[in-house]
Amino acid sequence: MSADTIKQIEFLSRALKAPRIRDAASRLADQARDAGWSHEEYLAAVLDREVAARDASGAQLRIRAAGFPSRKTLDDFIFDHQPALKRDQIIHLGGGLFLEQARNIVLLGPPGTGKTHLAIGLGIKAAHAGHRVLFGTAVEWVARLQDAHHRGRLAEEIVRLRRYGLIIVDEVGYIPFEQDAANLFFQLVSSRYEHASLILTSNLPFARWGDVFGDQVVAAAMIDRIVHHADVISLKGASYRLKDSGITTLPSARPENTAE
Repeated sequence: MSADTIKQIEFLSRALKAPRIRDAASRLADQARDAGWSHEEYLAAVLDREVAARDASGAQLRIRAAGFPSRKTLDDFIFDHQPALKRDQIIHLGGGLFLEQARNIVLLGPPGTGKTHLAIGLGIKAAHAGHRVLFGTAVEWVARLQDAHHRGRLAEEIVRLRRYGLIIVDEVGYIPFEQDAANLFFQLVSSRYEHASLILTSNLPFARWGDVFGDQVVAAAMIDRIVHHADVISLKGASYRLKDSGITTLPSARPENTAE
C-alpha cells in the first residue's frame, strides 16, 4: 500500500474507533495479493479480525463484571474426580442452548465436589457467548435484595436483574435464611421463571431446602419454578480439596446430607 493509503486507513480507523482495522489491513494486504483475493474477500477478512477482537474484548469485560471469585474454566475441570458425571452433558450445557431456552442448571453435592467450578466455567462460557452474567453466593444475593428493599427499590432491582442472561447463586443451604430473606429470594427466582436462566449450587438435597428457607411452602414453590425447566446434576464423593489430606469424610457429606 502507498503511504497515502496507509494514512487514510489510519485516519478512518480512528474515526471508526476501530484501531485493529489498521493493523489487520496492513497484515493481510500481502497475503491477499499473494492468494489472489478479491476486494470483497480482503474486506471480509479485515472486518472479521475486528469483530473477533471486539468479541474477545467484550467477553473479558463481561467476565470481570460478573464478579466471579476466581476464573475456572470447563477445560480445567477434572472429570476423573467425578467419574459418574457425564462429560458430554457438561460440554453441551457449555454450548449455551439452555440460556436461549431460559432453562436453569442446579448442581447438588457435598462440598469440594466441583459445583462452584462448574458454575463459574459455565458462566465464563456464557460471557464469551455475549451474555451478561452475575455471580454471588446465596447470602450475597439476599443482602443485595434486602438493601434494595430497604431503599424502596426492590421492584426496580428485580427488573434490572432480569436483563442479565444468567445469574449464578452459589452455596444455597450453607446458611439458613430468615423468613423475610426467603421471600425476597423467592421473588428473584419467580421473576426469572421462563424469562432468564439461573445456575444454583447447593450442598443439600431439595428435601432439605425447607430448613434453609424456614418455610416448606415457600421452598416448595421455589423448587417448583427452578426445576420445571432445568438440568439437575448431582455430584458425589469426597472433597477434591482434601484428596491428599487423609480426610475422607466431612460432616456435611454424611448420607443424610447427600444430594440424592
